[in-house]
Amino acid sequence: MPKLKTNRAAAKRFKATKNGGFKRGKAFGRHLKTVKSAKRRRAMRTAGMLDSTEMSRVKKMLPYS
Repeated sequence: MPKLKTNRAAAKRFKATKNGGFKRGKAFGRHLKTVKSAKRRRAMRTAGMLDSTEMSRVKKMLPYS
């Protein structure tokens, strides 16, 4: 059986947690920050968890996580 390749784009975006989940960054935080409230910008800095519906796709992209 050959070794599996890790999807490098996914490896940069998701980090595996101890209990089998994945951490991810929040969207919409790169630009146009003047129109967003301070509360909304602060919330975008924190890590989010990957939804269960996407879990199987990300696990295929990151076989060794």
